[in-house]
Amino acid sequence: MPKPATITIDGFAASGKSTAAALLAQSLGYLYFDTGVMYRAVAWAVLDRQIDPADVEAVSRLSENITIEVLSDGPDDGRQYTVLVDGRDVTWDIRRREVEAYVSLTASYPRVRAALTNQQRRIAAGGSIVMVGRDIGTVVLPDADLKIFMQASAEERARRRYKEIVAQNKPAKFAEILAAIVARDELDEKNPVSPTVPAKDAVIVNTDDAGIEEVVARLKQLVARFQNGTK
Repeated sequence: MPKPATITIDGFAASGKSTAAALLAQSLGYLYFDTGVMYRAVAWAVLDRQIDPADVEAVSRLSENITIEVLSDGPDDGRQYTVLVDGRDVTWDIRRREVEAYVSLTASYPRVRAALTNQQRRIAAGGSIVMVGRDIGTVVLPDADLKIFMQASAEERARRRYKEIVAQNKPAKFAEILAAIVARDELDEKNPVSPTVPAKDAVIVNTDDAGIEEVVARLKQLVARFQNGTK
């Protein structure tokens, strides 16, 4: 049997899904696409243009009119991809904590999700893609060939985010990062439009106490099982 044409990997923030998905896509020769950066880009644009994140109409209109590009290349500064908003490189800016604080809120607006979901489905239509996010297997690509949901404890995810920030020589406080992750988890789970939950036919992969090599190996095993008709 052929390899799955569409693979979705969902999970909460810092569950390890983005890094693992990028490596899996590379090994398969697939396109890697992290949809979360599109929502971060919208949140960044909202703050950059001094729009009230609680103004549903203004945020929705903005999301329908800005151009977001995700490129596979860019400066050699540790990035996995380059994110442009109306031509401006915001790859690292969208990772700032003030942006993180509003991603779940702005992403909960129906028109924002509709605008970005349509773009994501067009990209996936080409096949041979590993698409990553929080509702890809449930909302964006409910008919995907292989669906995976990655889990990790809030403490483990906070440790990962802390190390990531420190590695960039930026100040970080573990307690604040943990509190932000717990708060965002609650918002994502209760999102009225598309809550972050595993699809009924998703395979759960827990990444606690697992290095990236082990996680990627597990994902490759799932692809092999699909090919063998034992998914």
